[in-house]
Amino acid sequence: MAGGWARDGAVQEQIDASIEDELARLKLRRSPVGESLTHCAECEEPIPEKRRQALPGVKLCIDCQQDRDGAYQTRGGINRRGSKDSQLK
Repeated sequence: MAGGWARDGAVQEQIDASIEDELARLKLRRSPVGESLTHCAECEEPIPEKRRQALPGVKLCIDCQQDRDGAYQTRGGINRRGSKDSQLK
């Protein structure tokens, strides 16, 4: 069922595209690049060798990474759905 001037399935396509974008953003954020550091970039504590082997390119110790993962991050979302009401005004 389409709404307004949208074709059938357009809303689901928008939802799917938003999910794909978010997953791609998370994958980029999760995959470190480059050479691993021997000491944490934030607190200067040594990063264990096993962590550096498991995650090539790691820059943070476990504690700092957990703090960063738990912190709320604001970001600008993409509104893919144009409001019909805004088009009618």
